[in-house]
Amino acid sequence: MTTTRGLRDREEPITMLTAYDAQTAAVVDEAGIDVVLVGDSMGNTALGYDSTLPVTMADVRSRTAAVARAVEDALVVADMPFLSFGLEEAESVRNAGELLKEADADAVKIESGPHTVETTRRMTEVGIPVMAHLGLTPQHVNRLGGYTRQGTDEEAAAEILDLARAHEEAGAFALVLEHVPSNLAAAVTEALETPTIGIGAGADCDGQVLVVDDVIGLGEWSPPFSRQFGDVRGEMERAIEDYRDAVETGEFPGEEHAHVEEDLEDVYRPDDG
Repeated sequence: MTTTRGLRDREEPITMLTAYDAQTAAVVDEAGIDVVLVGDSMGNTALGYDSTLPVTMADVRSRTAAVARAVEDALVVADMPFLSFGLEEAESVRNAGELLKEADADAVKIESGPHTVETTRRMTEVGIPVMAHLGLTPQHVNRLGGYTRQGTDEEAAAEILDLARAHEEAGAFALVLEHVPSNLAAAVTEALETPTIGIGAGADCDGQVLVVDDVIGLGEWSPPFSRQFGDVRGEMERAIEDYRDAVETGEFPGEEHAHVEEDLEDVYRPDDG
């Protein structure tokens, strides 16, 4: 079984994928993926929102519990949704602890900044493993003005590096770097003992994460730094269209899909009276 400590000791690149339901989580786990992230990306992929901002603690708790019930070997990390952390330390710790106690997560991920260093430290002190997240942080989309690449000038890059070191010192067991220049991600990876997991951050991180819908080709669009390894959407469309046609033509259900109980024949005989 993958552990937070085990990620640091790995020689092979760390593999991480999102999952938001038991069936997907089981497939991801059986494929040997190291970390299953119950991401707040569920807002865009599973819940029909335009961003991650509307996702609630109840959403994450329910879906994390479903994923945890299906996973045997992978590390289950729950994303802390917008405004569930970073306001008051006690509330942040309580919310994170709830995901471990009630939803059976192994760890939490928080979109990080200067305000989350001490939160990370306190969570770690009370036994809550924390995965930090720097670079593009989608919960800050309104402040950032869109989903743009981060750390593209020297000042911004230095801030990301400083925050990465600060979160490592505070106890974060891993760090996601999203949509940053690959040379910046390489510099952060070189500077830390804590493993880095990239998404749109080049090949020099200690591991990679993608949204599972992008990997399997379920959505209509995926970001330029992603890659579709399958065409699940196309397969679903073909299967559903075939089902529709079979029902409309009377091909389905056939005799092999039904059962006739001979003992019930008398029940359906016309009334002789």
